[in-house]
Amino acid sequence: MKMKKSLLALCLTAGLLAAPMTSFAAINIVPQDLSAAPAIPASALQQLQWTPVNASQTVTNDISVAGQRLNVSGISGPVMAYSVPANIGELNITLSSKVKDESVFAPNVLVLDQNLSPAAFFPSSFFAYQEPGVMSDNRLEGTMKLTPALGQQKLYLLVFTTEKDLRQTTQMVDPAKAYAKGNGNAVPDIPDPIARHATSGTLALKASTSSASSILVGPLFGSSAPSAVTVGNTAAPAYNTQSAPAPVAAPAPAPAAKSEPMLNDTESYFNRAIKQAAEKGDIDKALKLLNEAERLGSKTARATFISSVKGKG
Repeated sequence: MKMKKSLLALCLTAGLLAAPMTSFAAINIVPQDLSAAPAIPASALQQLQWTPVNASQTVTNDISVAGQRLNVSGISGPVMAYSVPANIGELNITLSSKVKDESVFAPNVLVLDQNLSPAAFFPSSFFAYQEPGVMSDNRLEGTMKLTPALGQQKLYLLVFTTEKDLRQTTQMVDPAKAYAKGNGNAVPDIPDPIARHATSGTLALKASTSSASSILVGPLFGSSAPSAVTVGNTAAPAYNTQSAPAPVAAPAPAPAAKSEPMLNDTESYFNRAIKQAAEKGDIDKALKLLNEAERLGSKTARATFISSVKGKG
């Protein structure tokens, strides 16, 4: 058990180091550490209305209008509840909180699997201040990289703020300074404004697919434990892509496959991952995906591998 936990932490740390450093506000965030997350009864979570967010979609909400009440210790003011599809591969989920009238909502995000079991926690310190640009405002922003375990259909994101957050503020950059910096002019010596943290504000959530996600959410496909939540890169799609590509070789004989047929969604998941790996020239990863797919009962992964490799020839 100790070795397993060490491996999960190592894989997760490697994935987090590859993410933009501005997302972590210069501190070490360990999302699988749930000790700082509020304890929320399952009955309370089941009563929430979860706003669906599809892939490549951005949903913007005024918290004072769309927020819901959740009377749980450790949470202040209304919360936002989102659901995202978990059967389309790895996910990049970017959450932005807009600064308006020197006020901003400091978000915390609790990630839950399809059984509404907590799987990861991103505190407000994860969402770093971002300077305004030509098409963007002052904001707090962070990108969460999640890998749903096989068999998951949805993931759930609960966004909230805390009493501790409300006692803090965010130092911004004066718009005149940002404009001068962006145009290469001398930056004026003027004080920067301070944004107070509030229980209201505007959130924008965007979900997109990614091939470099790092946090596995949900029970492994075929696991006997119905509600187990595994956090870390232990699923077949998550392999080290930093090593040099292996030379193309004939795939090994098919391992003994499960007697049950693989679900269509899982079959498509592996075939898509094999094609993507082959297109990137990562034959070693494609082979590993093939072996894992056939171990789980795939009948089409081998044909997909062969055709994909030939397409690179």
